[in-house]
Amino acid sequence: MEGRLKPMDAEQLRENAHKMVDFIADYYKNIENFPVLSQVEPGYLRTLLPDSAPNHPESLQDVLDDFQAKILPGVTHWQSPDYFAYFPSNSSIAGFLGEMLSAGINMVGFSWITSPAATELEMIVLDWLAKVIKLPDDFLSTGQGGGVIQGTASEAVLVVLLAARDKVLRRVGKNALGKLVVYSSDQTHSALQKACQIGGIHPENCRVLKTDSSTEYALSPELLNEAISHDIAIGLIPFFLCATVGTTSSTAVDPLLGLGKITKSNGIWLHVDAAYAGSACICPEFRHYIDGVEEADSFNMNAHKWFLTNFDCSALWVKDRGALIQSLSTNPEFLKNKASQGNMVVDYKDWQIPLGRRFRSLKLWMVLRLYGLENLQSYIRNHIELAKHFEELVSQDPRFKVVTPRKFSLVCFRLLPPHSNEECANKLNHDLLDTVNSTGRIFISHTVLSGNYILRFAVGAPLTEERHINAAWKVIQEEATALLRTL
Repeated sequence: MEGRLKPMDAEQLRENAHKMVDFIADYYKNIENFPVLSQVEPGYLRTLLPDSAPNHPESLQDVLDDFQAKILPGVTHWQSPDYFAYFPSNSSIAGFLGEMLSAGINMVGFSWITSPAATELEMIVLDWLAKVIKLPDDFLSTGQGGGVIQGTASEAVLVVLLAARDKVLRRVGKNALGKLVVYSSDQTHSALQKACQIGGIHPENCRVLKTDSSTEYALSPELLNEAISHDIAIGLIPFFLCATVGTTSSTAVDPLLGLGKITKSNGIWLHVDAAYAGSACICPEFRHYIDGVEEADSFNMNAHKWFLTNFDCSALWVKDRGALIQSLSTNPEFLKNKASQGNMVVDYKDWQIPLGRRFRSLKLWMVLRLYGLENLQSYIRNHIELAKHFEELVSQDPRFKVVTPRKFSLVCFRLLPPHSNEECANKLNHDLLDTVNSTGRIFISHTVLSGNYILRFAVGAPLTEERHINAAWKVIQEEATALLRTL
């Protein structure tokens, strides 16, 4: 059939890709016109699309028209300059270009031989990034450690937990699995709980240690030490601690040096989750937040959060790659080859859960090259200054309170109840969140700290400027005024 879209044809690709790039560019040009948070009801799309796939081809224009009319209303716009929820998930021109190259080549780089450049570029680029944030040399690929790109921080904590588990079981015997104990704070990401479930760690052996405002919600080394001593005394085996630099709720920073001394003296694997805040450490003035990382066994940051690298790109470094490989390696006959059998290369299939993997290092390589360190530092600093500006706006309105000290670009705040009526405070802030988000003009999220419902305002979208901060604050103030009138 003449004119049909072929599986692959260079000229058809050129024509259609130009249309797609134009469509995406127009989307970004008009992104401020969309409600930030999708306003559709559950199940909305079922009534708009056919109940079966088409038998005959349709035109790209028809598909894009349907996307515009039917899909976009159900999209929450993470790249909108008015997006202030959760944490950012950065896109950039360099990130797009890297994704385009990766998608164009479309290789599956599970071992060195499947595409040598994919493995070697990943090693080199993660060494670059490790040096930028001044990780110890033990984490570089030139020694016994090295870096690997995982999909998410959840995958990163899972693979290192499995490596730590198997390392200790090789020493104490496989039957001791029921005695292994994992430690974290009550601010640690829920990904650790899922990793424990997958890794067979008994739920009663997961120690979630309480934090409070006295430590700015950071994990207390004294509390950790007490818990470890108690577990050892009753015959359990402490083996893993997940510390966090920049917790999801409030960007709390666990004291790595103090925690690291305790883990080292007890033979416990220390993993540092810096998924969000790790990007800030490219700036010398924020690098001190990971002081003590030299005591860690593994370190993770998400380049796809705040480093202009399109999702997914989660950088994980380990000091002992052998521990990962021993836990995750398989060697079926169909994957054997001279380079791998001769231990001459890295095969990243043995550093992760799935076999297949994309050429993700391309986009990180392009971000580092097309922006350069100075511009990336300016990008981070600008967001932190914008968050500081929002914090000042909140502080100037006596109806509101900043709840925890701002460290990076997240501001935690709440609307104070009239007459100090704490009973209605949580409902008041819950209602404020709902009314603000239902306007479609901005999107913010929440957390709970010390039993209090807290609003989170995370600055980090690539297009956000000071005018967006001011407009967002105006929306929040307006909705708060309307709510307070009803009390």
